[in-house]
Amino acid sequence: MITSLRILGVCLLLLGRAALADPCKVLIESTDQMRFNLHELTVPVECGEVEVTLKHSGKLSAKAMGHDWVLAKDSDMSAIVNAGLAAGATHGYLPEHDQRIIAATPIVGGGESATVKFATSGLQPGTRYAFFCTSPGHATIMRGTFKFGDSSRLVRANPPTG
Repeated sequence: MITSLRILGVCLLLLGRAALADPCKVLIESTDQMRFNLHELTVPVECGEVEVTLKHSGKLSAKAMGHDWVLAKDSDMSAIVNAGLAAGATHGYLPEHDQRIIAATPIVGGGESATVKFATSGLQPGTRYAFFCTSPGHATIMRGTFKFGDSSRLVRANPPTG
């Protein structure tokens, strides 16, 4: 009986923490193995502002294995990555003043983190958004889907014909 009550108490504590979690604040981790720990982020349409924190859980420096977190329309990702390569390391592999970039963190190395806050007023539910890392070669692996609003209404990149 006492064990059951303890288990129930722990469950209630965990549920309470989950209920208090802010869906407008997101933590995503990157590693020395060029990976994000999440491949999909979903933010409710009720969020007027989103806060994303990128935590590099690896040990390598930003120069050796730095990562950033960039948000853009899925269709703009390749062009932004290519423009970032042209911008180079001195600009953090981000093209300056690029209107296609919705939000971006600076590049961080092992043990470091960076946070970006952005308004959702320009986001549209159903539009395909992607998050990715612009360090050279990283976006091929370090990418994911950012869903804003009703995830069941996502627009397909290539709708079926017929």
